[in-house]
Amino acid sequence: MEKGDKKVIRGWVFYDWANSVYNLVISSAIFPIFYNKVTEAHYLEQKGAVALKENETVIVEFFGSQISSSVLFSYVLSASFLVVAILSPILSGVADYSGNKKRFLQFFCYFGSLSAMSLFFFDANHMELSMLSVFFASIGFWNSLVFYNAYLPEIAFPKDHDRISAKGFTMGYFGSMILLILCLVWTQVLDYPAKYCFLFVGIWWAGFSQITYRVLPHNVYNRKPQKGIVSKGFKELYSVMKSFSHNMDLKIYLYSFFFFNTGVQTVMLLATIFASKEVEWPEGGDTSGLIIAILLIQILGAAGAFVMSKMSEKIGNIKTLMISVFIWILVCIGAYYFVYKPFDFYILAAVVGLVMGGVQSVARSTYSKLLPETEDHASYFSFYDVTEKIGIVVGTFFFGFMEYFYGSIRFSVISIGFFFIIGFILLFLIPKNEKLLE
Repeated sequence: MEKGDKKVIRGWVFYDWANSVYNLVISSAIFPIFYNKVTEAHYLEQKGAVALKENETVIVEFFGSQISSSVLFSYVLSASFLVVAILSPILSGVADYSGNKKRFLQFFCYFGSLSAMSLFFFDANHMELSMLSVFFASIGFWNSLVFYNAYLPEIAFPKDHDRISAKGFTMGYFGSMILLILCLVWTQVLDYPAKYCFLFVGIWWAGFSQITYRVLPHNVYNRKPQKGIVSKGFKELYSVMKSFSHNMDLKIYLYSFFFFNTGVQTVMLLATIFASKEVEWPEGGDTSGLIIAILLIQILGAAGAFVMSKMSEKIGNIKTLMISVFIWILVCIGAYYFVYKPFDFYILAAVVGLVMGGVQSVARSTYSKLLPETEDHASYFSFYDVTEKIGIVVGTFFFGFMEYFYGSIRFSVISIGFFFIIGFILLFLIPKNEKLLE
């Protein structure tokens, strides 16, 4: 394969178009609203009531325990990310040794898309079985990204990483926005059940990913695995671990990434739950209001990814990330103190949109630039992914625990700000690196 091949790069970018519908429709928009409505209706039916009292919490039964529906949602996501954090380094070592990144990418893509489609059968009377679909879909989506991201340094030169990474996120925002609009027409205009949208997500994800698979190279370095593939995969992973001690830039960057990305992902995953509980929506207006805010985030997210890729070319990756993380700190403060009305939430959503896509695309390209010359890209990106997933485990669990401990989801939001502050400080400590100015 020739590095910099435009056809291969376009195919790689298209996986963002394919998979981002999960992140928007399932993680952020339709499913959280669907989940809130289904669990609330079941709770009221069990109580024989017609509406929730002021500040009343929806309780569900899960393996014989009574737990808040939003706390359960946080904990299930935490558990899925913990599994990803354990699996991805093991599988990436095997993938690097065997040259099978593409097969692993395909497996988790199909596993995730089928799990997303199984949400069609979500039933509040059987929460244990229903939450398995949430659990498995999350594992499929996030594990597939390990092998997808690992292709970036193999298909493109470092000077192009910022632009290509941003292009991927931008394509993802536009693709997922198109499906979200179709879902809105389906549910709001045609008045069909929202559960069909989960089928659309799985079909879109698996279907459009075929464009990627047609052009993405298999076994780039012509690896010829022998017996003992798992043990040799572990050795591959161990050699990558040792290299971190000799690359201080990469090491400090991963520490910083752990903290600021923990904040980013937790806010993205649980913002809809926060808004549905804390914002004073007009009667029946929570669904349409939340969807408007999410569409606003998508549009501005695409713009933000583009703007920050240009900014990183002018002032460097680290300074760009520092500006973005500082804005995220202000977002947490603003959500805690000022967001009560729909208009407040729209303002906050606009700010989140501008920094959400930018911080993710620049974070990914920054890591790829800091990698040494290597053929073990999946193993290196598994550490990136493990750092991200352990952060999400910590963030989502911490978010749920703070609500449980204080009895208010607002304390969860303000507490997430501390992750951004620590990440911001660590960015100061990264030594100057010429690669980050390319």
